[in-house]
Amino acid sequence: MERREETISGHDGHKFGGWLVVPDRGSGPGMVVCQEIFGITDYIKGVCERLAGLGYVALAPELYSRIEPSLVLDERETDNLPRALQAGQQLDFAQAVDDTVAALEHLRGVPEVERGRVGVIGFCLGGGLAFLAAAADDPSIAVCYYGSAIPNALDRVPQVTCPAIFHFGAEDNYISAEQRQAVERAFAGRDAEFHLHPGAGHAFDNHNSPIFSRPEAAAPAWAQTVDFLARRFPPAG
Repeated sequence: MERREETISGHDGHKFGGWLVVPDRGSGPGMVVCQEIFGITDYIKGVCERLAGLGYVALAPELYSRIEPSLVLDERETDNLPRALQAGQQLDFAQAVDDTVAALEHLRGVPEVERGRVGVIGFCLGGGLAFLAAAADDPSIAVCYYGSAIPNALDRVPQVTCPAIFHFGAEDNYISAEQRQAVERAFAGRDAEFHLHPGAGHAFDNHNSPIFSRPEAAAPAWAQTVDFLARRFPPAG
């Protein structure tokens, strides 16, 4: 795999970084990877690696760049959670959605991306960003893990025209059962899949977090994501 830094231009001219991983085959469809509240951590870079292993060109944009360039908070240090929550609250969410759209546009122009085909995936903070970027742009697919911003943005559902998959933990203290049900109702009859994972709370896929990690939920959720991508957004050939 090739790994490199990219420079992305926001629509207002602001420059921000992105971590890009190219699969061994040298090309593939693109996937923008939207960060959690901790920034572009080793975990998010690992998601890029997982996607590249499936044949996708993965790009994780530094969406905290307008707060503090290269802000990364190691989720393995539990004392970092309050600061990460503060950073998430400082984030101009609408601007972050716009920067995610700029990242999608940038990825379409990366030479290794086949025919400009790109999708978006996000976790936690990034799950909401992925949903809203799918509404604002026209990606080929959207993968949303426990996006807490989604229930309050259901008016945007009609603008999401791509296939979408949603993962939630049944024990999520940040997203209530009523909110999860509202998301599922809003997508009724649309091209979407929902998976509720028993015994899992918020951010259960983050294997680096001693607070949130739930491997027994993360493994089947990732298998469902891989199957969804293979069926709805497969690499060519």
